[in-house]
Amino acid sequence: MSEELTFFQNCWRQLHDLLAPYPWAYTALAALALILAALIVNLLTRKLLLRGVNHLLRALPLGSEEDRAFELAVIRRLAYVVPTLVLAVGAVWIPRLPAGLVAGIRSLCGAAVVVLAALTLFKVLDWVEFAYRRRPDAADKPIKGYLQLLKIFITVAALILAAAALINRSPWLLLSGLGALAAVLMLIFQDTILSLVASLQLSSNDMVRIGDWIEMPAQNADGDVIEIALHTVKVRNWDKTITTLPVRKLITDSFKNWRGMSESGGRRIKRALYLDQRSVRFLDDDEIRRLEDFVLLNDYLERKRGELAAWNARLLQQGAKPINERRVTNLGTFRAYVEQYLRNHAGVNQELTLLVRQLQPGATGLPLEIYCFTNDVRWAPYENIQSDIFDHLLAILPVFDLRVFQQCSDTSGLVLPTPALRPVEAPQSN
Repeated sequence: MSEELTFFQNCWRQLHDLLAPYPWAYTALAALALILAALIVNLLTRKLLLRGVNHLLRALPLGSEEDRAFELAVIRRLAYVVPTLVLAVGAVWIPRLPAGLVAGIRSLCGAAVVVLAALTLFKVLDWVEFAYRRRPDAADKPIKGYLQLLKIFITVAALILAAAALINRSPWLLLSGLGALAAVLMLIFQDTILSLVASLQLSSNDMVRIGDWIEMPAQNADGDVIEIALHTVKVRNWDKTITTLPVRKLITDSFKNWRGMSESGGRRIKRALYLDQRSVRFLDDDEIRRLEDFVLLNDYLERKRGELAAWNARLLQQGAKPINERRVTNLGTFRAYVEQYLRNHAGVNQELTLLVRQLQPGATGLPLEIYCFTNDVRWAPYENIQSDIFDHLLAILPVFDLRVFQQCSDTSGLVLPTPALRPVEAPQSN
């Protein structure tokens, strides 16, 4: 062992004597050796430390693959601190290196450590957001905006500490000079401050959540909210385009949030059948008897028959002419049929408002509006239920001798009796 030590000492003396006439070469060789040492330390740290941590994380039954990926990313960024510290400490031991250059290297390494620490904190905050998104209530209270604000504070603090390390001054000295720049900082971070206030109002008032369907025509937004950040809200429209809204627009401008519809368990149908007013008429007794075949109309016709009989009896006692009698109309009977049809439809929510009403007649006919709610708020089932209802109503209209109004018609304008209400002809005998 002593012989090997003597050999290395002799080699070092020979190298020292050889480079003695060239001081710069000795300094350059020492600097090169320090750089190689930093690279070797970096390689060993990344290979050995990261591999060991990776095996340890895989052995522990905690967390998922995504969690381990975030943890390794945090450790990987921290690993760069080790070679940086080697350079900062080793710079002092380089012979004949000017003191100013040594101070500059140490300042650069200090600033690099601050930047690496800030980047590590950024990755930790990303990890926090990823873990928070797995909570069941994460969509109701998103924290991405607050984490972005925290990143801004970390960035400002890192810039101050890095600048203090570069100029070798106390960071409090730099902070004391920020008072004069307060107005400038207010202008620079104006959007950030407004966005922060808007985010707090959105969160405290529970105005928007991730997954809500919002409609904002002024911003060409009509779809699901997929992200709420500090400055922006992203909306995936129904045509799969992405609209990015400033957060403050959700406070200053009006928008429609369809969350209430989703939570109520019903989606509104509000559509009218436009009927030709010339097809509205009274029904005679034979037609009423044929309509009694509809189970949905039994209660209505029975109640109507008793009501009209009592009314008309009082008129006869008063000596009024038969023209004053009340009679059943095909439109009133059809309206009663539609209401009972909706109340027995499996796709209609029976706990919410259900109306079949007439609106003001106009040039396009007499609107008979259907106002109800489906029991499925999803888009495709909602459209299927609505189409199924109106398919049936349009097909059964002729049974009541009613006709849909349309401006371009291929009929002559005469209301023809339908086969359902025509008298049944007796078969002819041969």
